[in-house]
Amino acid sequence: MSTTSNPYRGYRFPAEIINQAVWLYHCFSLSLRDVELILAARGIIVSYETIRAWSMRFGRAHAKTLKRRRPKPGDKWFLDEVFVRIRGKLHYLWRAVDQHGNVLDVLVQSRRDTKAAKRFFRKLLKGLCYTPRVIVTDKLGSYGAAKREILPGVEHRQSRYLNNRCEVSHQPTRRRERHMRRFQSVRQAQQFLATHAPIHNHFQLRRHRLSASEHRAARDRAFATWRDATGIALT
Repeated sequence: MSTTSNPYRGYRFPAEIINQAVWLYHCFSLSLRDVELILAARGIIVSYETIRAWSMRFGRAHAKTLKRRRPKPGDKWFLDEVFVRIRGKLHYLWRAVDQHGNVLDVLVQSRRDTKAAKRFFRKLLKGLCYTPRVIVTDKLGSYGAAKREILPGVEHRQSRYLNNRCEVSHQPTRRRERHMRRFQSVRQAQQFLATHAPIHNHFQLRRHRLSASEHRAARDRAFATWRDATGIALT
């Protein structure tokens, strides 16, 4: 008899339905009401507020599990920051991706000065537990100042054109921001994006570089990892 606690105990819906809703919400540019409608078309009657609660309760745990199980990211990091408006005030979303397009981490901050850059660098190093070979950023001076103090031996390339990989990675966030009619607080933005990025990124398989058979195999592996991470295979 297994002693592992069942995180779905006490929920009216089975794990398959809960995680289908979480997957739909984070993998596609859908609102909570869109997911509610899709489930209703399949005979599953559940409110969008319940889907929101599922996403907060289970999505965060699944995102952490996916991050722990992913292969070691690349040694070339691309860093960028974009503004997000939260309740009328300007904030900045800091993001890092590797050379393969894997999202390494995100952080919402009110500034983009040297202190904010150093905080983001420390968060990256704490979560990844290794230093990169190269970091690529735009010409924001805060990156250079933070890099000299925290990553003094790492090569730093600064260019407004070399950083397109990270800039493109912001696009799913922009789409979600529009669907959510902007974020309501820094805490909500950080919690949602820290959940959304690993789940959405897990299913981005760079199809343009794969043959049809390779893409199907990669997709099957992604779904197998998702089922394992969400515990569906054990329920």
